Amino acid sequence: MNKLYESIEGTNIIKEIANKDIESFHKNCITGDDDHLYKRLKASIKKANSIDIIVAFLMESGVRLLGDDLKEALQRDIPIRILTGNYLNITQPSALYLLKEILGDKVDLRFYKDKSRSFHPKAYIFEYEDGGDIFVGSSNISKSALTYGIEWNYRISKLNNESDFKYYKDTFEDLFFNNSIIIDEDELKKYSKQWVRPKLYKEIEKDEEPKEDKVILYPSPKEAQIEALYELNKTRDEGLDKALVVAATGVGKTYLAAFDSMEFSRVLFVAHRAEILNQAERSFKNVRTSAKTGFFMNSLRDKDVDILFATVQTLGKKDYLTEEYFPQNYFDYIIIDEFHHAAAGNYQNIIEYFNPKFLLGLTATPDRLDNKDVYALCDYNLAYEVGLKTAINKGWLVPFRYYGIYDESINYENVEFKNGKYNEKELEEALSINKRAELIVNNYKKYKTSRALGFCTSKKHAKFMADYFNSQGIKACAVYSGEEEGNTDREEALSKLTKGEIKVIFSVDMFNEGLDIPSIDMVMFLRPTESPTVFLQQLGRGLRKYGDKKYLNVLDFIGNYKKANLVPFFLTGDSTHIKERNDRSYIPSEEDYPEDCLVDFQWQLIDIFKKMEEANKKIQDLIIEDYYRVKGIVGKTPSRLEMFTYMDDSIYENMKKKSKENIFNNYLRFLDKLNELTEEEKALLNTKAEEFINMLETTSMSKTYKLPVFLAFYNEGNFKAKIDDEDIYMSFKNFYSKASNGIDLLRHNSTSKYKNWGKKEYVKLAKDNPIKFLLKSTSQFFYKEGDTFCLNSELESFKDNKAFLKYFKDAVEFRGREFYRRRLGERDK
Repeated sequence: MNKLYESIEGTNIIKEIANKDIESFHKNCITGDDDHLYKRLKASIKKANSIDIIVAFLMESGVRLLGDDLKEALQRDIPIRILTGNYLNITQPSALYLLKEILGDKVDLRFYKDKSRSFHPKAYIFEYEDGGDIFVGSSNISKSALTYGIEWNYRISKLNNESDFKYYKDTFEDLFFNNSIIIDEDELKKYSKQWVRPKLYKEIEKDEEPKEDKVILYPSPKEAQIEALYELNKTRDEGLDKALVVAATGVGKTYLAAFDSMEFSRVLFVAHRAEILNQAERSFKNVRTSAKTGFFMNSLRDKDVDILFATVQTLGKKDYLTEEYFPQNYFDYIIIDEFHHAAAGNYQNIIEYFNPKFLLGLTATPDRLDNKDVYALCDYNLAYEVGLKTAINKGWLVPFRYYGIYDESINYENVEFKNGKYNEKELEEALSINKRAELIVNNYKKYKTSRALGFCTSKKHAKFMADYFNSQGIKACAVYSGEEEGNTDREEALSKLTKGEIKVIFSVDMFNEGLDIPSIDMVMFLRPTESPTVFLQQLGRGLRKYGDKKYLNVLDFIGNYKKANLVPFFLTGDSTHIKERNDRSYIPSEEDYPEDCLVDFQWQLIDIFKKMEEANKKIQDLIIEDYYRVKGIVGKTPSRLEMFTYMDDSIYENMKKKSKENIFNNYLRFLDKLNELTEEEKALLNTKAEEFINMLETTSMSKTYKLPVFLAFYNEGNFKAKIDDEDIYMSFKNFYSKASNGIDLLRHNSTSKYKNWGKKEYVKLAKDNPIKFLLKSTSQFFYKEGDTFCLNSELESFKDNKAFLKYFKDAVEFRGREFYRRRLGERDK
């Protein structure tokens, strides 16, 4: 034994033990040298009749290690119970999601719930046919603790020490049943939502995470991807065929799509730039190594491949969207990248033409502040969301240091502003001046940076900035589309930036989205950024973790441009701050921003923001102004649905809180006030038809049951004043054949089997619910005649009135869209 203590440093002890067979050295002792706990657990899991685990925390790396062994045990019907802690947020939500994904609902997974007592046990309890083992000691479920860390654990055999075995087992039973919370779907989401990466994680993660340069090629889901994959599988289990994933730039949406596509044989990936597709193809090949890939862009027209990468500009042409070229069910799985663009024409062509088994939309910024209701394109099925603030708080992205710099070199009131945009030519000239460039260079020099991106308003502006920086001894280049003089090839520019041959790239939109540049440590906003989508895209370009990068510097040059006062809200990464702000003097405080982030506005900007808020118009004026903006977008008098789709969110959120101001409570009268009605539409005023349309707009709806009743009367434009059981059945069947409409039915016990329903069940649902309610609350419009459900005879005279039918349909479609949006907003409350 003395030989074990020969070295003060302990190196000889390790060498002495390393030369032995540890199990023969002492069967019950595991000390973390060559004998690690994992191989003992693996052997015990193989022969166990029951498995109970109690650990202070779970790490993703440990779950990945034990997952297959535990799954094999479950397949043998071995019961598994796991009790873990959530104190100080050490347990990773992704570890819990991964456990649930691997083991499903068969594992009984719980949190210890007594907050008044510390929780640090680490024990693995196995019952065998001929005895049992407990391993108790220092190892939590993490890769380092189970495979290569110095961890001391001791084996207690049931055969040799039954009383101690029983004591531990009984104590586990008490804690598991009397001091625990079941980790069901709600508890898991709740924990994930509030989880913030603990400060002490830097030490814990040193041994748990691979180096950054290996992550890109590591073909296994991690962090947000694990959580999103779990939710996507769940959404498909519910029968839904479309989903939207909203994830901050940098958390790995493309890899997520590659992992999620594994079960589908023919995949289409759509984006709007060739560079994005080339990068996506590399990611997919890392995950699906044997898949045959091809491209549909420029001159390439690949078709007979497993995974096709297509630009929306090429594939969206009607020439290719034909049964002869691509049958509608040609692809099993379609991914639309940068989904916030999807309301545009060619995207719509693709989405409306193809009929895949599943469609996935990916975006970092879906919010309607840019006047596109992209949620509607996925039937308001937001499967998973992780915003900028959450991603930084969870440690998935680096924090930022934001500096809002007052730019008095431009008076934006002198630049023409029309239809929600500045005149591009005038703006370009105003921004391309030496006084402003000098301000930018001086601030650039203040902050230590290796690689920077500057976002410009135009090609001329980007070239001007690159030339100015070069004249000041700062190597820079301009990158934009086209082959004009002064433009540097994108790949060449990135290579030079990475190698340190240049310091700054000035870009026009080419680096806004979809391209990974992890090494960037500064971004400069050199143009007015009124759009939250563009703002967050630009910010996200530099937030990806990389090597020793600790934070991103952000230089934002702000003047008196439109909506400049929204910038503090953009930085919170939470659009609800913008949508629902009522206190006009309110500016977000430190706690509203992500963890470890610095936000610093020069005092002149604070004054500008306050003046802008004070100058904001009354809600009525804002609504009317927004109406004409929407009219400009759609090119005609907007319908209810169009107005709802394109309306500014902050105006909508404030309007709906004031019933008298809510234009959707009587849209016909709102249009009349603006003199926007045709003569035929004016003829509906003060009639039973107007009253009926207003009822459609305002009737209460906790579920969608009323909509198929109304649609049965509308009858695809062939108005029916009376509907029978067959009409009701067919309308309900058609309506609920769309998976997103069936969510409420699916989630309620009494209607969860609706997919197997026939006429009897649908008619009963209609008569017991919407028809019963409509007869009671709106008897001025509805009555029964035997088994027939009828409309007021006055309405029958409008059956051929085009204006009435148009507003009938519009009101019903609006109510459906409004219902989905409201449900989406309430899902996390």
